[in-house]
Order: sequence, then C-alpha cells, then structure tokens
Amino acid sequence: MLNHVLPPDTQAILLLCASFGQNRQIEPQPLTLSEYNSLADWLRENQMRPADLLEPTAKEQLQKITINKLNPNRLFALLERGGMLSLAVEKWTNLGLWILGRSDANYPKRLKQILKHSAPAILYGVGNIQLLSLGGLAILGSRDIDEEIVSYTQRVGQTCAAQAMQVVSGGARGVDQAAMLSVLEAGGTSIGILADSLTKAAVNSKYRSSIQEGRLALISSYDPDAGFNTGNAMGRNKYIYALADYALVVTSSFGKGGTWAGAVEALSRLKDIPVFVRMHPNICEGNQQLYNQGAKPFPIEPWNNSLPELLTATASLVAQVPTEEDKTSKATHTSNSQEIYEAVLPFILNHLQQPKDAKSLAESLDVRLSQMQDWLNRAVVEGKVKKNNKPVTYVVNQGATQLSLL
Repeated sequence: MLNHVLPPDTQAILLLCASFGQNRQIEPQPLTLSEYNSLADWLRENQMRPADLLEPTAKEQLQKITINKLNPNRLFALLERGGMLSLAVEKWTNLGLWILGRSDANYPKRLKQILKHSAPAILYGVGNIQLLSLGGLAILGSRDIDEEIVSYTQRVGQTCAAQAMQVVSGGARGVDQAAMLSVLEAGGTSIGILADSLTKAAVNSKYRSSIQEGRLALISSYDPDAGFNTGNAMGRNKYIYALADYALVVTSSFGKGGTWAGAVEALSRLKDIPVFVRMHPNICEGNQQLYNQGAKPFPIEPWNNSLPELLTATASLVAQVPTEEDKTSKATHTSNSQEIYEAVLPFILNHLQQPKDAKSLAESLDVRLSQMQDWLNRAVVEGKVKKNNKPVTYVVNQGATQLSLL
C-alpha cells in the first residue's frame, strides 16, 4: 500500500471528495458524502465506475447529469486537480499513510455492510490495514475522567489483550486513549478512528512501535492534516461502532457530548452492534439513561471466562433464557447455567440497588420464579447480594461488589 500508485477508482474519489489540506470553502468545493452518494448512484445507473470519470469521454457523459448540486462544471473542475492530488499523495505516503476509496478491495466490508451509504467515501490510515476486518470491543467514554475510571478502562483493555480481543477506539483524550494504550501495552491490537490530525498521530511516539509491529491501525475519514472539529468528532462515532462487534460506554454525560450522541445513535440505528454500559459500582446519570434506552450492563469483574462469549450471552439474555426443556444433557445444562448466571448477574445487581423480592425481580426480567430464586441464592452465597428477612427481600451488597472491582 505504501506507494504513490492508487487504483484509478480511488484516484477519482479523491479528486471528487478530498480537500487536499485546503479550506472547505475553496472553489470548487469538494463533494460531501451525500453528494458523492448521489453521483455514485448515477454512475451505477449508467453502468460506470468512478475511474471512468478520468477518461477523455467523461466530460460528455457528465453533461447529462441533472442532479441538484452536481453541476457538471463543478465536477469537471474537481477532476482536473491532478497536480494537487499527486503532491498530496506523495506527502501522505512519505509519512507512511495509505488511502482507501470505498470501491477499493481493502476497504473494510463492515463499514459498507452496516452503514451502507453512510460509509465514508475515503479512508486515510496508517498501520496494519488487516486489523480493520477483525472487529473487537469498542471502548468509549468521556474525555475528563478520574483515576478510578482510568484504572477500570485499563483493566478492560488488558483483559482484551489477554483474550486476543481487539480494542476499537476513538483515540481521544480520556477513556478512548486509556483503552487503546492499555491494550497495546499488554501486547494486544487496536484500531483508532480519529477525527483529526492523522498525520501528527502517525509519527507520535506513543504509537510508533505498535504501528511498526503491526498491532495498530489509525484511520480517519477526514483530511489527514485537518484540525479538531466538533462536527467531525460527532460524525466519526458511527465508524467506531461499525468496526466493532460490541461496544462498551465506560462513562457518559447525560444528553450532551460526543459519547452520548454516538451511543444514542448506535442504539437507535446500529441494531447489529450490542451496546453495553458500565453499571457498577457507581453508575453515572448518562450511563443510567443509556441503560434505560436499551444499553445492557457490562459484565462485572472478574472476566475470567471468554469475554466475547460472555458479551454474546448477555446481549441475548432477556429475550432467550434457556428453559429446562432446552437442555439436551446434564453437562450442557451445567455449562449453560454457568454462562447464563454470569450474564444475568449484572441485570440482577442493577435491579437490586433498592430491596426487592424474588417474585417482582423475576417479573422484571421475564424469567421463571424458580430460576430467579436459584440465581439469588447463588448471589447470596457469593456475597454479592444480601438477603433481608421479614419481609424477605434482596439488595446489592455494595461493600462486597465494590471490593471485587478493586
């Protein structure tokens, strides 16, 4: 990838959509994603590819376009920026960057399958391009965090490294960067989807060795030299979720900020990506509200078993709790019971912030009373739940739960 020769399709997409480090207000103005999508639809209807726009006959073809905002003269002017393209690509590739157009064979299929027309037309990147296809756990959160949240995030990252589960991150200060650096320091792999300054990040000493070892890929859908922009930061959130198998929101403000906006968007539009939130020991208002909107409690520590399997079990928990009739053997029953108990425990603990009896808890989680009683008895034996008498209720053992998280 590290050469100056780009596929013709990618060259055409860059000419149409890239700003080449210039202000977006310049003339001709590069195509927005929605404008490029309109052009792509037109190309398909006319049995053309982006590369065909580089041919001498393209001018005659483009004159036939009648789509609003896609003035043929604007398209001609964009396609004639070959000199700017050569200089920019030479600069980027000298820094080790690669460029992918949406028609490129190496473009991550996850983005196109999940986001469809919302997948970015161009991706700039540095590092191991193969990591873009490996999925993993997206770890997101606020920028301003305390040491306890940093420590928790690092433990999740270290667990991912130990279990060969990739971390997907936004690379921003706070939770995102703590997650990415912790998994890398523990020998794991990571993808960072940046909203700005890719050229600076590509040569940052924090990332250099991991990039060289093939354990890190940094990508951006924005100009590699672009500075921070709130709109860009919001816009890239969906790419973080789409490149992951699961997502964990460690901490979020309520109703504001990029973490909140990205999680709400994922919960409402990206149904294939289970979104988890940290619920223990102390849940912030933003996380509680995300839980109310459909996010699931992230399993509590320790994560001794396979974290991907635990997340999968938790994601499908309420809809499908196996019954006795579903078991095909005693061994299968024992294995499934262990997995389901570990998956359901965060839900139980969340509902027991205030004392509650077994019957109402079983109704809340839509499971049989006998099954709920078994789980509660086990949680009491493990010290995670306290049983009160007269009347019989159950409540989280806060002291024991917090101790297990240290």
